[in-house]
Amino acid sequence: MSDDIIPAEVRELHDVLCEAMVSSDVAQLDSILAQDYTLTHMTGYVQPKAEWLEAIRAGEMRYHRMETREATHGADPAAPELTARTLTDATIWGPGATWRLTLHPRLNPMETSGRSHAP
Repeated sequence: MSDDIIPAEVRELHDVLCEAMVSSDVAQLDSILAQDYTLTHMTGYVQPKAEWLEAIRAGEMRYHRMETREATHGADPAAPELTARTLTDATIWGPGATWRLTLHPRLNPMETSGRSHAP
């Protein structure tokens, strides 16, 4: 059996990630994101995973709705990548707006289960 992740699984993981963001499910986000995960904001600020999850937990970052407008997959199933363009309605550190975001996770098979995570 191969450890390759097929595109349908990549898209499913993207959907799970978006749903967890909208529902502020910090436990779910923590379980699918690698420990060294970082989020790069449109300002260029690179936010460590623990800080981002705490901001969600504290209500400083609230994702109200995420609509994936386009999603494309990388060609190498051994190193799956997804580029997703979303319309994201969120309140981030006070101001609320709908932003056009590009999410670009690289995915690795997890060693302890059949699920994958985003590094």
